[in-house]
Amino acid sequence: LIAMTVWQILSPEPPRHGILGIETTPGDRLFLSLLGSAFICLAWLAIFGAPLWGALACCLIWAAGVFRLV
Repeated sequence: LIAMTVWQILSPEPPRHGILGIETTPGDRLFLSLLGSAFICLAWLAIFGAPLWGALACCLIWAAGVFRLV
């Protein structure tokens, strides 16, 4: 959160409209990526079990997509 705050102060970015149709700031995109990652990990545990390396890869792809597309 501190890094995101400093980033926003040093390089303010106007809200963007993404594929969700809502305005998002970098903080909003961080929140969406973390929330989505939690659900991805829970689904991975329910379907495949304990090793979460595949879920980590999916979460990184999800976060990259959220920060790029939303």
